[in-house]
Amino acid sequence: MIDLRSDTVTKPSPAMREAMAQAEVGDDVFGEDPTVNRLQEVAARLLGKEAALFVPSGTMANQLAVHLHTQPGDEMIVEAGAHVVRYEGGAAAALSGVQTCWLSGSRGILQPEQIEAAIRPPEYHNPPTSLISLENTHNRGGGSIYPLDTIVAIRKLAEPRGIPMHLDGARLFNAVVATRITAAEYARHFETVSFCLSKGLGAPVGSLICADAERIVKLRRLRKMFGGGMRQAGILAAAGLYALEHNIPRLADDHLHAKQLAEALVGLPGVRVNPQDVETNIVVFDIRDTHRTANEVLAQLKAEGLLLVAFDATTLRAVTHLDVSGDQIEEACAIFKKIFTT
Repeated sequence: MIDLRSDTVTKPSPAMREAMAQAEVGDDVFGEDPTVNRLQEVAARLLGKEAALFVPSGTMANQLAVHLHTQPGDEMIVEAGAHVVRYEGGAAAALSGVQTCWLSGSRGILQPEQIEAAIRPPEYHNPPTSLISLENTHNRGGGSIYPLDTIVAIRKLAEPRGIPMHLDGARLFNAVVATRITAAEYARHFETVSFCLSKGLGAPVGSLICADAERIVKLRRLRKMFGGGMRQAGILAAAGLYALEHNIPRLADDHLHAKQLAEALVGLPGVRVNPQDVETNIVVFDIRDTHRTANEVLAQLKAEGLLLVAFDATTLRAVTHLDVSGDQIEEACAIFKKIFTT
């Protein structure tokens, strides 16, 4: 079965498993796990921040940032398809009492003027705008990369108003590889930045949240409150270290494979896709003109040995990753042709 449902389905390689087996461990809640400490130091250095905190998931990283930057009754500005509001169980409202202002971006990308218009004036009828959260790359945008100049422009309007910014960089290193802009250059425009180890980087679990040292002290306490304290977590951190040391440059292969999938879909009856939009490892395409539902097509693809997911009733997503070979990508292209020409 060729699994293109998500890059979260990756499994640790034998070399990564060996690194995990050999990991030196301690009690991380006491700050005594040397492998966790090393992972946090490496992550902070990569992102140009003073410190980092290892957490179980990207969702927890995002929600810790929301809780850090806001008070109950505040409002945060997000893109309407952002992970933090679409795939995190309503956590911003439930855990932090935060109202969300959803703005519709182009492939997930917001423009500075949209954000400026949405910032609440300081009047007591309004909830204070206390956070701007961006996502890079943007999942529902089809792996779209946030242009750095757009980030800079948003920062310029947020900073004088005292509004902090958080970056959900779950797939930040996909953007880094595609643009050759360093993670630190992206990160320096945000108070907090998170990124996942368990997607294209191939680790089994975990994310990092990076910030200045003072904020990381506060985030460590919040991690405990949210139930995210881990003990001998060096076994997991070793996988993350291996991923950062070995699996970043190879993300370029995933990007090439995604472009190959998109180009194979072009011209197939009833399929709408623009390969120009495929910037990283995600391909989103529309099948409404096939007069079949997403679930019908998913079932047909599965019967041929190919797994995808649906974004809505007529939109499918394919995600390339390190566990899918070039030969399997060619096979997936052949399956697409078979399904959409019969």
